[in-house]
Amino acid sequence: MDAFLVATGIVALAEIGDKTQLLSLVLAARYKRPWPIILGIFVATLANHALAGAVGNWLTALMGPVVLRWTLGVSFLAMAVWMLIPDKLDDGETQTAPRFGVFGTTLMVFFLAEMGDKTQVATVALAARYPDLLAVVAGTTLGMMIANVPAVLAGEKLAAKLPTRPLHALAAAIFAALGLYALWGGVGA
Repeated sequence: MDAFLVATGIVALAEIGDKTQLLSLVLAARYKRPWPIILGIFVATLANHALAGAVGNWLTALMGPVVLRWTLGVSFLAMAVWMLIPDKLDDGETQTAPRFGVFGTTLMVFFLAEMGDKTQVATVALAARYPDLLAVVAGTTLGMMIANVPAVLAGEKLAAKLPTRPLHALAAAIFAALGLYALWGGVGA
């Protein structure tokens, strides 16, 4: 349960103002069909985070306890710093041809936008930290949905009112605490 709650909270906070949340807003404004967009986001996130979680579990099996502890500690501290860097949507990311329909376009664009994104990297680190892959993937996916469904449904009005800096600072503080905990022997020892 711990893995699920931590993963949900971190990703929900990290996603506020992230490029994939901005992408959700753009898709909602462009297609004005929220349910296929929401379903596309869900399927893309589930697939992307399952892959990221599998990589995290694989890394755990590959490393010894000391290497794992230092790798996780440094990774979480790096994520804390990365959380404080504002994310912007690149202009060309939403130009996918609509020939795949709203769902298919959302699925492909969202999956690709999530590659190497903060939340995908966080999923790898969380899966390396917590042995329950299902709880981590379910938590990170729920966190993505918590942040993106309101963006799709309420559009830019809601996103403009969210205090992204304090939410990112909170997520950074959580990552920093996890990193320090790992470095002080709380993981893999």
